[in-house]
Amino acid sequence: MITDLFKQKKTLSFEVFPPKKDGEFEAAFEVLDALGSLQPDFISVTYGAGGSRSKKTVEIASYIQNTLHIDALAHMTCVGSRKEDLLSVCEELARNNISHVLALRGDRPKDMTDEQFESRDFAHANDMMVFLKEHSNLHLAGACYPEKHFECFSMESDLQNLKRKQEAGAEFLITQLFFDNDAFYAFREKAAAKGITLPICAGIMPITTPKQIGTTISLSGSSIPKALSDIVAAYGDNPQDMRKAGIDYAIRQIRDLQQNQADGIHIYTMNKPETAAEIVKALQ
Repeated sequence: MITDLFKQKKTLSFEVFPPKKDGEFEAAFEVLDALGSLQPDFISVTYGAGGSRSKKTVEIASYIQNTLHIDALAHMTCVGSRKEDLLSVCEELARNNISHVLALRGDRPKDMTDEQFESRDFAHANDMMVFLKEHSNLHLAGACYPEKHFECFSMESDLQNLKRKQEAGAEFLITQLFFDNDAFYAFREKAAAKGITLPICAGIMPITTPKQIGTTISLSGSSIPKALSDIVAAYGDNPQDMRKAGIDYAIRQIRDLQQNQADGIHIYTMNKPETAAEIVKALQ
């Protein structure tokens, strides 16, 4: 059980995403084999918008759990799902020996009407958590946001929402990616003061191309420190130097987090095992 790992050690884990096309599965399994050889404590698998790729999520998570024998953490989103949809996914997870879920609201699908959005079964991730606790034996993880969720009007309100996840049954937390460790430390202190006692894994994404910066800001709302923007300015036109400098930045971030007793490091691998391998080797 993943929760038990936090009682024994500081964890190192990865995130992967399922292939968008069925014909890409063979390459995806090669990626998983390479990541598995790095011996992470667990691997999370993302979920399509509105549950659009839930079967692929389960298939990838099953390979991690049952072939690689590494704990799989399957993402599950509720924004576009009815209760019966979630129950169906729960049954599929159980059939595949998968017992851990990262419960998320998820992004609103582009084709979802206002009427559908307003009448959804679950308004927030903590609502889904309560439902899953009542109708399954799943172990739940939750997401958290060191710089607050971009839709939330204040950090105080965001921390109240996070407390609800703990009360709903979350057993540990994984942060949205961030690039400023001071923001994480400040968030950790505020969460503790709010009575949030769950282990918190720090989510780290190596920035290896300038394009990632724009995509990252639009998707996560994370701020970009001057040290990282300087790297992009200096090396953005040289792909090899940019990749090396971006990985070095992530390694320095992780080392500092480990020295400051982060409960775990969760690397957003972008399905690039070579990058993950370089980071893991540097941390040994």
